[in-house]
Amino acid sequence: MTDTVDDVDLPYKDDASQQEKVQALEERLEILERQNEEMRDKLLDANAENNKYQQKLERLTHENKKLKQSPLFVATVQEITDEGVIIKQHGNNQEALTEVTDDMRTQLTPDARVAVNNSLSIVKELSDETDVRARVMQVEHSPDVTYGDIGGIDEQMEEVRETVEMPIESPEMFDEVGIDPPSGVLLHGPPGTGKTMLAKAVANQTDATFIKMAGSELVHKFIGEGAKLVRDLFELARQQEPAVVFIDEIDAIAAKRTESKTSGDAEVQRTMMQLLAEMDGFEERGQISIIAATNRFDMLDRAILRPGRFDRLIEVPRPDEEGREIIFEIHTRSMSVADEVDFADLAAIASEASGADIKATCTEAGMYAIRDDRQEVTTEDFELAWEKIQQTEEEGDDVSRTFA
Repeated sequence: MTDTVDDVDLPYKDDASQQEKVQALEERLEILERQNEEMRDKLLDANAENNKYQQKLERLTHENKKLKQSPLFVATVQEITDEGVIIKQHGNNQEALTEVTDDMRTQLTPDARVAVNNSLSIVKELSDETDVRARVMQVEHSPDVTYGDIGGIDEQMEEVRETVEMPIESPEMFDEVGIDPPSGVLLHGPPGTGKTMLAKAVANQTDATFIKMAGSELVHKFIGEGAKLVRDLFELARQQEPAVVFIDEIDAIAAKRTESKTSGDAEVQRTMMQLLAEMDGFEERGQISIIAATNRFDMLDRAILRPGRFDRLIEVPRPDEEGREIIFEIHTRSMSVADEVDFADLAAIASEASGADIKATCTEAGMYAIRDDRQEVTTEDFELAWEKIQQTEEEGDDVSRTFA
């Protein structure tokens, strides 16, 4: 078949029949229709490409416009006077007196957050920051960890349940006895022993609002930001009580106070002071339980360990042989394990293993079976996996000593 109209000769000679002329015209028409379809497709592609570049142009124009605008800074209203409004700018703690309109004066209150420009004039009032930073730490969906997934620390588990769950589920029991429920529990012990899993199980078990944070998340660069976030978190807990606040790696903000004069150390100590005040200060804390976890109990400041802040100091040690056997059984529930595997023997072999080590060993043993294209995990797989986990830990210790 011809590709272009020019390839079709029109038989307009005197000796051409009418049928030949019609056939030639039909062939040219077919070619023209096909070319028309191709051009229509190209036009659609060109329009789509044009729209894509148009959207990109609009986005770049908008970003360029924003970059040309004067930057705004966050400040807090300190006092409203007849002469104007006294504000304190975040970051550098600079105070300034600025004039505002009558309408804005009626809207502002002390401690309100506002946006100011380079000349420290108030541009607009900002919404409550709690919704932005603190609410993201609220656990919306319960973790899938239950108490049945934790083994080897039954005594510690029972203490946590008494301290956290019982005051929420049966507060009348404490009223009848005439005592206040324990205010908080601090879990301490080596890494991988199940401290965070205990907190997850509490979040799964209780209907209370669960708020989780890491101590490192409370350390901020600007003066007062860490302390304000602590206030926001406990204010959120009061709004949602009964609530459970879980602070992981609490040693990041609750280390022993030193004579250091650096601004960073001073800011960490200010954050800790705010945490101490929220845990056991002048105001009633309400129906809020606190769980904290640390691997460095020796680093904690004595002020945070006193009764009234943490009434229960629970050590979560490495599991004993019986506990290791239970943990092996827990982490192999969904695995295809050969009948010859004896968990008691594995527990004896994996001496000094933590719960996390055992979980990693089970996963690695399964990988050995997959590599050999087997569907059952054997004792040899577990033994090889434990040797590999030990070797990895030793290499990690060597690296730590190198950089120490």
